[in-house]
Amino acid sequence: MSSKVEQQLEDLREKLRYHSYQYYVLDDPHIPDAEYDRLYKKLLALEEKYPALVTTDSPSQRVGSKPLTAFGQIQHQMPMLSLDNVFNEEDLYAFNQRVQDRLQSEEEIEFTAEPKLDGLAISLRYEKGQLIYAATRGDGTTGENVTQNIRTLQSVPLKLLGDNYPDVLEVRGEVFMPKKGFEDLNRVARSKGEKEFANPRNAAAGSLRQLDPAITARRPLSLYCYSTGIVEGGELADTHYEILQQLKQFGFPVCEEIKRITGVEACLAYYEDISSRRDRLPYDIDGIVYKVDAVALQKRLGFVARAPRWAIAHKFPAQEEMSSIIDIDFQVGRTGAITPVARLEPVFVGGVTVSNATLHNMDEIRRKDVRVGDKVIVRRAGDVIPEVVRVVPGSRKKTLPEIQMLTHCPVCGSSVEQIEGEAVARCTGGLFCQAQRAEAIKHFASRKAMDIDGLGDKLIEQLVAEKLIATPADLYQLEMDSLVALDRMAEKSASNLLLALENSKHPSLARFIYALGIREVGEATAINLANEFKRWPAVRDADYEQLIEVQDIGPIVAQHIVHFFQQQHNLDVIDQLLLPPTGIRIEDVEQSESDADNHCAFTGKTVVITGTLPTMSRGEAKEKLLAVGAKVTGSVSAKTDYLLAGDKAGSKLSKAEKLGVRVIDEATMLELLSVPV
Repeated sequence: MSSKVEQQLEDLREKLRYHSYQYYVLDDPHIPDAEYDRLYKKLLALEEKYPALVTTDSPSQRVGSKPLTAFGQIQHQMPMLSLDNVFNEEDLYAFNQRVQDRLQSEEEIEFTAEPKLDGLAISLRYEKGQLIYAATRGDGTTGENVTQNIRTLQSVPLKLLGDNYPDVLEVRGEVFMPKKGFEDLNRVARSKGEKEFANPRNAAAGSLRQLDPAITARRPLSLYCYSTGIVEGGELADTHYEILQQLKQFGFPVCEEIKRITGVEACLAYYEDISSRRDRLPYDIDGIVYKVDAVALQKRLGFVARAPRWAIAHKFPAQEEMSSIIDIDFQVGRTGAITPVARLEPVFVGGVTVSNATLHNMDEIRRKDVRVGDKVIVRRAGDVIPEVVRVVPGSRKKTLPEIQMLTHCPVCGSSVEQIEGEAVARCTGGLFCQAQRAEAIKHFASRKAMDIDGLGDKLIEQLVAEKLIATPADLYQLEMDSLVALDRMAEKSASNLLLALENSKHPSLARFIYALGIREVGEATAINLANEFKRWPAVRDADYEQLIEVQDIGPIVAQHIVHFFQQQHNLDVIDQLLLPPTGIRIEDVEQSESDADNHCAFTGKTVVITGTLPTMSRGEAKEKLLAVGAKVTGSVSAKTDYLLAGDKAGSKLSKAEKLGVRVIDEATMLELLSVPV
């Protein structure tokens, strides 16, 4: 009897999966809704009678989990990268040229083109055809576990169709709310006197992040899949377009507007076609995505830091509305940049209500002649910060006062620095300013600066948030009791951190200069300053005329250094670092080293390092080269003097040989370093 019921249940489940696929994926239902409902009720009745035979992939198990107290975290096995953007034909042609150049081909590229859905990116992992978990994109590396909520979406298969899918299959897609569902949701909210959602994207994100999956189940969410991640124990097709067709066969919904096209002209024609129908599409989109179709070519093209080289998003023009400027404030960013911000009469633009818009800098204010009281055009493009585009011509009816840049930081009172020829004004109180403190301390503690082991970015942010530190000097006043009271800080970790702080108290002069975070004073400039002035007091007291005589320091950098040491706040923090109880002791450059002793074949030369060196890291080699006045860059060009090449040197070696750049190994570098010139 049991086997007969099991077969009956499995037949019902297979029928319901098939008809769900026809309805949600193919949009081609084969039976009336009433017949589907009858099959579903029959399944429920049998499962209620035989609860031991209920399976996790049954259509009845989409909702039923208890509400969560918080979302767990899932680390993506393969990062979920973002896409670079283009906004016009010229940029799209440039992208295509980059692809052809990297492939060393003049043939037209075959792309898959698809609408760029305005929703929430999601990763779905299947093992042996069963849905294991679902995670949001998050920061690209770690996302939220939203498995319970994803299971409520009828368009997401709990069990894959067929039997030719890989053992492990990660599918990526976009969860979105169709326009009609969004309108219905807001209509119900209005009838109940509840707050409405601003746009379908916010509605989708809010619905998917409900702790109670029963709430998500009541929301009209949909999914379109657009790519894969990890694939193990099986193979997929060798083109992106054909992979999407395979996903469709496995039971995943794929956008019907996706096309395979050849060449930039076809991309532009596709863009114009979708753009003309944008308002009639049943979902919101904010552009088009073009992906090189051949997987083999994708692998050859590879990735940059956070985006693939083989894909680009062609964004639609920004959306604009009119508003009036109530006031203009100045905000201080984490790096000290001072940005004028317009306070607006609230206006609905780009799907959200906007009450603030950036004015970028004083040059922009003057160029646009923006004043408080003006009627202006406000633009919002996707997730980009809203900006004031221009004053509405003829709208100013009376004389309004011009906007003036602040002379002192609105946060800490330090002087505002505006270098001639630069658009951005900055606060000069880098070690003291509250707006900059977290970034200043992160830089101070970094590996190339004070190298405080165990003091990561998140811990610094936590220490700042708990008001345990306000300046770099406060790091050295931290105590065991206050550290172990922090979240995820055990006594051993706290002890190791205190030891690392103690060990950092003997920096070289160059490291200490670099750690201060003076604008545009990087490693090389810090080394040049140390080699020139030898001792800390001489660096601190150097005037403009002395500074511009230092190698690679021009007028602008010299001004940055002078401005930094003119701020009493900065000097106070430095005194706290150098005097008891902290007592940092800076290792001065040996006075016996004459300039001639420190000059060698690399002084003033440009060096590129590539490959794996036999006895030292590339960072260590770089420090040695910088110490003798070399300039170390990341790419080979006609201006490169030396290529220091280790094992697996790669394309940089080929380019250096082609350009006639001298190629040396580690042993040769050490030999040349030891011979003064």
